[in-house]
Amino acid sequence: MEDLVVRDADVVDGSGADSYRADVVIDDGRIVAIVREAAAAGCQRPKAVRELDAEGLVLAPGFIDMHAHSDLALLRDPDHSAKAAQGVTLEVLGQDGLSYAPVDDRTLGEVRRAIAGWNGTGDDIDFDWRSVGEYLDRLDRGIAVNAAYLVPQGTVRALVVGWEDRPATPRELDRMRHLVAEGLEQGAVGLSSGLTYTPGMYAENAELTELCRVVARHGGYYCPHHRSYGAGALEAYAEMVKLAGEADCALHLAHATLNFGVNRGRAPELLTLLDEALDAGADITLDTYPYTPGCTTLVALLPRWASEGGPGEILRRLADDGTAERIRHDLEVTGADGCHGVPVDWDTVEISGVTDPALGGFVGRTVLESSSLRGEAPWATARRLLLDDGLGPTILQHVGHEENVRAIMRHRVHTGGSDGVLHGAKPHPRAYGTFPHYLGHYVRELGILSLEECVAHLTGRPAARLRLPDRGLVREGFRADLVLFDPATVAAGATYATPRTLPTGIPHVLVDGRFVIEDGRRTDVLAGRAVRRSPM
Repeated sequence: MEDLVVRDADVVDGSGADSYRADVVIDDGRIVAIVREAAAAGCQRPKAVRELDAEGLVLAPGFIDMHAHSDLALLRDPDHSAKAAQGVTLEVLGQDGLSYAPVDDRTLGEVRRAIAGWNGTGDDIDFDWRSVGEYLDRLDRGIAVNAAYLVPQGTVRALVVGWEDRPATPRELDRMRHLVAEGLEQGAVGLSSGLTYTPGMYAENAELTELCRVVARHGGYYCPHHRSYGAGALEAYAEMVKLAGEADCALHLAHATLNFGVNRGRAPELLTLLDEALDAGADITLDTYPYTPGCTTLVALLPRWASEGGPGEILRRLADDGTAERIRHDLEVTGADGCHGVPVDWDTVEISGVTDPALGGFVGRTVLESSSLRGEAPWATARRLLLDDGLGPTILQHVGHEENVRAIMRHRVHTGGSDGVLHGAKPHPRAYGTFPHYLGHYVRELGILSLEECVAHLTGRPAARLRLPDRGLVREGFRADLVLFDPATVAAGATYATPRTLPTGIPHVLVDGRFVIEDGRRTDVLAGRAVRRSPM
């Protein structure tokens, strides 16, 4: 007998097609039969070792988080309910050009320090890998959900060039090409960049184009956090479309939104730009999270010149009064490139996490609020936080626009991504709430997307971008990475006040045919593995 039959489910299969009622039979980690209600009339229904009554529940493919920052969280926390409880069965890691492979001993220490605000310092992790393949092998020991990986361009540049603001030499470019190719051959699905983060932002377009040509030859995709989401955002999008076209490389735009006051209501301009490129034959997709605030590290707001040389040099500059004043002027008057060319409004910058518990009193307050309580200028507070916490603070940046969020999520190449940072005392609620928030708020409450459309955005469409031949759809022969949810009650529990609250209305989640969430509770199953790039 088969392992499991899910009875009387309303199947939303991930293709965008209308739902249908069926029994779905699972055996050895795959869907082996789908018996539609009409076909079952008068016939003996399929049997299995276990039966699950899904009356009133939707059965869908497991959700694919196209932009995740769980690179260490998957290793640190086997429970990983932040994602599993949302119905996520696959996350794409290595985002924004900074992660932990490929590295050497020097680069690993630098990267750990640079993105401590995303993932913590990693002191509780055994970094027993250096290459992309070794990192994927580490994931294969058993994780809560599946994970794919993007080669992080900033990390590659740090390994080869360092943290200096200069063009790569021809020899250095050759080595970066080799490292990108090696990472793809070892299973990475593409290349990411963080072009407002050091050292990735120091790469000129010609350098990025050469790396994208390597990605294209291996059948991967380029996923840039491009050079601006504020002033010059539309120009930055156009730059990435042109770059990917020149490299003949598939393009996936990371957290593709338009922020800050200069971009209020400008989503139609972005969508027109993308439609023109798509109609001309470009291969483009994008992801967004269904919230208005952004999330990053406080140090990321600094101008590029202040970050040159890496974390140690940043701290040295911050400690020098004269240099710190130059940084303040760029942030508050000129508009630093790290802050997307827009002068910072400290009342929009909320501290969401710190690495030193002694600084916990700053969490949940904006920099302006904390500076007022301390009787000092906002920059004095921000500077002291960066120095005392070793560049560790994470922030929410309240600079988004709801009309842009809604317009972009309707687009024909849209997919879902949480951009979820799990580190910090008060993280962005998107880390725990993105997928149920799509289904509960934007589908059921607002009707921005139909249920079938939304599920396709979160499953079939991202699986196609990742070139996964047997995931993302409810089909016979496909892997049984599945979620069952109640469309009448599914909702995000996470809020800005209580961001670690789990969702409601998602009683069951299966990875490889095994329950990781059962009756609303996390099991001890670690069925997730690294999902490697499919050969061309």
